[in-house]
Amino acid sequence: MGKADIVTKEYMRKPHVFADAFNYYLYDGRQVIKPSELKEMDTAEILSIVEETAGGKGKSRDYGVQKYRDILKSLTVMSGSEASYVLLGVENQTDIHYAMPVKNMVYDAIQYGSQVSKAAAEHRRDRSFESRAEFLSGFAKEDKLQPVITLVIHFGADPWDGPRSLHEMLAVQNETVLQYAQDYRIHLIDPGSIAQKDFKKFASSLREVLNYIKYSKDEKGLARLLREDERLKSLEAGAARVIETITNMDFAMNEKTEVVNVCQAVEDMMESREQIGRQQGELIGRQQGTLETLINLVQKGIISVSDAASEAGVSREVFEEKMQSAQK
Repeated sequence: MGKADIVTKEYMRKPHVFADAFNYYLYDGRQVIKPSELKEMDTAEILSIVEETAGGKGKSRDYGVQKYRDILKSLTVMSGSEASYVLLGVENQTDIHYAMPVKNMVYDAIQYGSQVSKAAAEHRRDRSFESRAEFLSGFAKEDKLQPVITLVIHFGADPWDGPRSLHEMLAVQNETVLQYAQDYRIHLIDPGSIAQKDFKKFASSLREVLNYIKYSKDEKGLARLLREDERLKSLEAGAARVIETITNMDFAMNEKTEVVNVCQAVEDMMESREQIGRQQGELIGRQQGTLETLINLVQKGIISVSDAASEAGVSREVFEEKMQSAQK
């Protein structure tokens, strides 16, 4: 797992950031999902299907599949006086994934399948099947599944140009075929697709992270963002670390850093780069001047080629090449 994967996963796992992403996508920024309502779940999606054979008297076939999501949390929702759950998953993508619809479809299918398997195991343990059909299904007529919603967060400056649905991936685009071939669409938050006015619908630092990434390859746009967004002057360290990692910046952070003035950090870094550039330029200038002086001394017969090469810190062959270039 690369550094970007680790940093983005650690950041998106934070309840207030995770809730903010789903509030933006599902509720247009309204703070409906509360961080306190979320419960961390095991990201290993394990499906073990035990299929009863017809008339098998206990004979069965066991199928096992295991996948790992980035993040999975359960959300408690009330239906009248009863509490139920919605399962919310996040997949972080620093690069565009051109098979994302299939990847997410597999994750969700395994989660639904594992719910069916769990229900079947409980029914067999309690001997609560009421009909042969329920026994063979492993699922009772009144059983219900918990909804699963997977949200893809794209942490990349390039606009998402990958497919957003299974139908887009199919080789056949005949309308009749597509009408009956089941589709599967991904839910995607892509910085490049977010209108500037819509960034305000984010309540957490995810606003600044995605906004910065969107303009990270646009010099003028980034300069405007750094000038106008006051929240970038006191950004939580986790968010700053995502920006730093994704955009290959260096904010001079350490483990004890809690808040980062991103505007100042970028300014300091650019100033440092300019200073290093000036120093390198001056060094090259001095080296060039020294080399020209040594070539001149050799041409006048004052010192030998070997001595001049040694003084310049290069081999005799390299020095002779420099002499030939200077004479052209």
